[in-house]
Amino acid sequence: MENKKFDLEDRLIDFAIRISEVVEVLPNTKLGNHIGNQLIRCGASPALNCGEAQSAESTKDFIHKLKIILKELRETRICLKIIQKKPLLKPEKMDCIIKENNELIAIYLKSIETAKQKNS
Repeated sequence: MENKKFDLEDRLIDFAIRISEVVEVLPNTKLGNHIGNQLIRCGASPALNCGEAQSAESTKDFIHKLKIILKELRETRICLKIIQKKPLLKPEKMDCIIKENNELIAIYLKSIETAKQKNS
């Protein structure tokens, strides 16, 4: 089980790095800069909050921290969709990172559900 936690942690770190790569190539426009600034915050946040979740003080605290990660991943998804739909970058360049974002959302939805079941 411990390896899976760190595998997910590494996956979130890799995701944050990929997000930073997207941000670095956004156009230097008002929208590009605004979305880029927001995306770097919400896209890196899940990796940082993963450490918080691993150090949760209770199951309730753990679930709360997982929900923060989920919230940030959902915000990231919206930013990525704006980039894709505008388009600020070629839409097909966004497909892979959007897919990873959606997979991470699904993982955290299931993790929250599992933690709630174990807590009840």
